[in-house]
Amino acid sequence: MAGKAGAKQRWELENDVQDIQSDAYYKHDAAEQQALLQQKPWTKDPHYFKNVRISALALLKMAMHAKSGGNLEIMGMLYGKVQGDTFIVIDAFALPVEGTETRVNAQAEAYEYMVDFAETNKAVGRLENMVGWYHSHPGYGCWLSGIDVSTQSIQQQYQEPFLAIVVDPHRTIAAGKVEIGAFRTYPEHYKPPDEKPSEYQTIPLSKIEDFGVHANSYYSLDISYFKSSLDAGLLDHLWGKYWVNTLASSPLLATRDLTAGQMRDIADKLEACEGQLTQGGRIGRFVSSGAKKDGGEQQLHKICCDANKLALEHIKGVSGQIVKDLLFNHAITSGGGPSKASGSAVLGEVAPMEP
Repeated sequence: MAGKAGAKQRWELENDVQDIQSDAYYKHDAAEQQALLQQKPWTKDPHYFKNVRISALALLKMAMHAKSGGNLEIMGMLYGKVQGDTFIVIDAFALPVEGTETRVNAQAEAYEYMVDFAETNKAVGRLENMVGWYHSHPGYGCWLSGIDVSTQSIQQQYQEPFLAIVVDPHRTIAAGKVEIGAFRTYPEHYKPPDEKPSEYQTIPLSKIEDFGVHANSYYSLDISYFKSSLDAGLLDHLWGKYWVNTLASSPLLATRDLTAGQMRDIADKLEACEGQLTQGGRIGRFVSSGAKKDGGEQQLHKICCDANKLALEHIKGVSGQIVKDLLFNHAITSGGGPSKASGSAVLGEVAPMEP
């Protein structure tokens, strides 16, 4: 039990989950929400919404759902409310959708499930509204593709206020912290002002064009997390499943396909830098447009960042395997420590796993 509690505490620290003393986030004020819907302040300012507060329960649900999809995209909906320029996401639920490695399609069954879920929520006294949707990008970062931009734009036209969240389960496993992003699209024909470049993230070469074409069609919101006494019981119950699965799995094995793909991607980008600096097409655009759009930052430096990130994640995975091996697979000596052979045995086991 101590290990379970410690792992949960570490997960909360890595994701900076704040323990709020008040349960005000869970109190639904129908009059306040109705007044906001009538005023529609977001129609006057495309950047009106700036923040997202996500409950630890909703965050864990999204992370577990995304992880269960493996290499296939998953999709779900977000429940909560709006306070000023902030989305409050209290809960999340999965949708029965058909997913592929590049897109997720909601069919009639998913829409029926969504309606039934909403009606059941109202029937049991949960008055929160649907405030957005989430889906996964397995292994290729948190951003909106062209299809995502189209989907979110339609939702913002007819179901405002509405939010889009993207989770990357593969990078969550590799990094330990939930890889997540929250976004809203701009109105059609709106030209956003020049903004400071966002934090750099690794985008596979095969996705660069889709990422670049739609990068000015949406903006990201600042995300923070919270928990309170009201969801503590549910969070503990859900954590029991998450903790066992995490402890029993190896990030090195779970992300080996991702790691191999990232190494191939780095090699492709290096080849692009070396031989096609002035050519058009997909690879040429990756090289030549970066200097214009990213304030002159060299593409080679970005490739170095990708390689460093991959190496650090791999080292972290190896370290985790060594710790688990010392704890569970090797006898404790009379002096209270692990046997001397344990360290070399572990290193011998993980050495063949290098890509």
